[in-house]
Amino acid sequence: MLVFTGAGISTGSGIPDFRGPQGVWKTRQPVYFNEFLASEEKRVEYWQYKCEYYDLFLTARPNATHEAVAQLERKGRVQAVITQNIDGLHQMAGSSEDLVVEVHGTNRWIECVSCDARLEPAPVVAWFREHKSCPRCACGGFLKSATISFGQPLRPEVLERAFREAARADLVLALGSTLSVHPAASIPLLAAKNGAPYVIINRGDTDHDRIATLRLEGDVADLLPPAVAQLK
Repeated sequence: MLVFTGAGISTGSGIPDFRGPQGVWKTRQPVYFNEFLASEEKRVEYWQYKCEYYDLFLTARPNATHEAVAQLERKGRVQAVITQNIDGLHQMAGSSEDLVVEVHGTNRWIECVSCDARLEPAPVVAWFREHKSCPRCACGGFLKSATISFGQPLRPEVLERAFREAARADLVLALGSTLSVHPAASIPLLAAKNGAPYVIINRGDTDHDRIATLRLEGDVADLLPPAVAQLK
């Protein structure tokens, strides 16, 4: 199966929902990628926000949903895990690194916008907290989290991989996503259009409810783990 996950699976681990009705972006204006590139003031604003949430992401641990997805893999049922999340909790729970496709990037690395070099986050965060200016790479380029910012294009190779996995899936399991953020939401839709059964578990409506083969309303942490436990 193709497992597609959104913010709703990580709220139980203390990760805030950024795009939902009560999400962070409802009360805080995000820094767009073009603003980050053009303005030191905006780069500092971006890094201030990142530092606010750094410790939260650092201490977050997988919950029962992440563990159930990893268990599905151990049972030989998972082809790929396509996630909109940037927290790395799937891998921490035991999902294989090579099966997890992070379409919106990851908070586990800092990268240079010029040369694509990747660095460990802790020293970069510490540098910003001391100097209050945008950290720079050895090449001189600006450093930012290896996540996809608003207005920043998704990595073509990542998106292509996700659609390839969707095209050959036998079943799609969408967990904790409103399935409203594109192009990511088009990934499970491709599998469904190709005839794969489509199972959606979410608290609240999703944009794909009308085409779901099975739609379960509720917290994924309550519904998925007991279902996985019943599988041989």
